Amino acid sequence: MANLEGFDATEQDSMRSFEALPKGDYIAMATESEMKPTKAGNGNYLQITFKVVDGPHKDRQIWARLNLDNPNKTAVEIAQRELGDICKAVGVLRPKDSSELHGIPLRLKVGVEKRKDTGEFSNKITGYEPANAASSNAPAQAQASAASNPPWAS
Repeated sequence: MANLEGFDATEQDSMRSFEALPKGDYIAMATESEMKPTKAGNGNYLQITFKVVDGPHKDRQIWARLNLDNPNKTAVEIAQRELGDICKAVGVLRPKDSSELHGIPLRLKVGVEKRKDTGEFSNKITGYEPANAASSNAPAQAQASAASNPPWAS
């Protein structure tokens, strides 16, 4: 049992739905990053948490998982290219720590895919660009919101 003395449900907003974001481009920034062990236990991946900072999906999160330490050389090469794209998009070309990538807006290209294990739809980041890069792939609502010229776009 847990003591819930003082909790008032009337002061809480309802839970938000966590369905996949629509396919498109989103202005986001990295808020967290950490190395985690792979399921197989034979390597590690860098997990980066990105938070959408503009538009109707503001505050939603999406994750990148980069297999930087893996016995599969192809997985490592793909992860290194993806990390390179992230670094270029935020203008930090030689980071010493993943935290140097935090707090800098960038444009995420987000796709939707069906999970094999659950059949549910989930998001996959398919590209990274500087936040001020022109986009023709943003959801209609995000394009309208972007017209308000966020501070990092000037």
